[in-house]
Amino acid sequence: MELDPLLLSRIQFAFVVSFHAIFPVFTIGLASFIAFLEILFFKTGNPVWERLSAFWVQVFAVVFGMGVVSGIVMSFQFGTNWSNYSYAAANFLGPVLSYEVITAFFLEAAFLGVLLFGRNRVPKGVHLFAACMVALGTFISSFWILAANSWMHTPAGVELREGVFFVTSWTEAIFNPSFPYRFMHMGLASFLTGAFVVAGVSAWYLLRGREVEVNRKALSMCLWLILIIAPTQAVVGDFHGLNTLEHQPTKVAAMEGNWETTKGMPLLLFAWPDQETQSNRFEIGIPKLGSYILTHDWEGEVPGLNEVPAVEQPPVAIVFWSFRIMVGLGLLMIAVGVTGLLLRRKQRYWQTPWFLQALRLMSVTPFVAVLAGWVVTEVGRAPWLVYGLVTHAEGVTPSLTGPMALFTLLGYILVYAMIFSAGLYYLMRVLQDGLEINRHADDADEVHRPARPLSGSDVSFEQKGA
Repeated sequence: MELDPLLLSRIQFAFVVSFHAIFPVFTIGLASFIAFLEILFFKTGNPVWERLSAFWVQVFAVVFGMGVVSGIVMSFQFGTNWSNYSYAAANFLGPVLSYEVITAFFLEAAFLGVLLFGRNRVPKGVHLFAACMVALGTFISSFWILAANSWMHTPAGVELREGVFFVTSWTEAIFNPSFPYRFMHMGLASFLTGAFVVAGVSAWYLLRGREVEVNRKALSMCLWLILIIAPTQAVVGDFHGLNTLEHQPTKVAAMEGNWETTKGMPLLLFAWPDQETQSNRFEIGIPKLGSYILTHDWEGEVPGLNEVPAVEQPPVAIVFWSFRIMVGLGLLMIAVGVTGLLLRRKQRYWQTPWFLQALRLMSVTPFVAVLAGWVVTEVGRAPWLVYGLVTHAEGVTPSLTGPMALFTLLGYILVYAMIFSAGLYYLMRVLQDGLEINRHADDADEVHRPARPLSGSDVSFEQKGA
């Protein structure tokens, strides 16, 4: 069987991006959580906030390192596997990706050292400023990356002349039609991921009776955040869906399993899309609810997949089920937030074992939801690399062979498995040590820290005493 370099290149990029995406979506939310803890410590002087911050900074350092290492190769793939696309989009993607490095990565790198090693060595205000700058850097980085990716979905501010994109308006290209919704959607997803991971770890400590007061406070903060952010994410997702319906109707049709343009489209709870027969099997749905959600009209018309040729349709089953996984997990997150609110009475939210166990399990779900959403977004765009303008087949490297693509794919899988194993090992070490080890380290640091250099008056006094 002949190896298809296009298919292998798409699988390779999907693997690398999916592996990398789970780290930034966590560090963005965690960096903001750490900055908030530093603000609380700066204002109140309560050592509880300092201990929480010091512990989660250790986790942040490990995950941030894994994210940097796993993300380096993504830019190389543009040249090795997608050279035609790199040449065509260089006038836009080149500057945008360089802006991300200059404005975000340098900012994070400059202040990360202060955040990691500056505690008790620099003034509290400087350490707080470093935490805020690291958090800001993560958002600036996501701004540029999502601007570039959103442009591929809703290209604007460019002209395609002789196979090359020329920027006619940087404002329109960067702030393209889908960017505001996607940036907000990903930002909220990052906050939810950070909140659920911190809540899950805190619940695990509480079940084991470790550092109860500190972890109770962390869990309380996260549950309030989940209660607010999870429903907000659903609202933003609705607006994002309406925007996608306007600019990428075929993707929405795949998400809903809608083959024919329909008025009063049902909301399919279950179906098995069959691309070969252009129909669904075993449909279970709620009449007209799909049209109401997408158009806010019970009889609203929703475009079908048959509006485009079969060769321009994405893999419907993958998009259909990934979308339902994402939405289902989102509803589960809302349920967790409401349950946490109900358990606030008599402080049961941190004393109810089944709820704490549920939070432990839920700490994984944001990563699954993000990956499912990423699959919906990227697979739903197929066969377009730049929507409506450049296909995947047109963007792949012409000289790339199947064996070459397979060799690099297997290489990435092997190397990334090593990175993940090493990172997970150190991360588990940090979590096993917990806040108790962090407290003892702080105490030891206070005992063994050298005294400040003697001033001139001190030297004179000692000399006279001698």
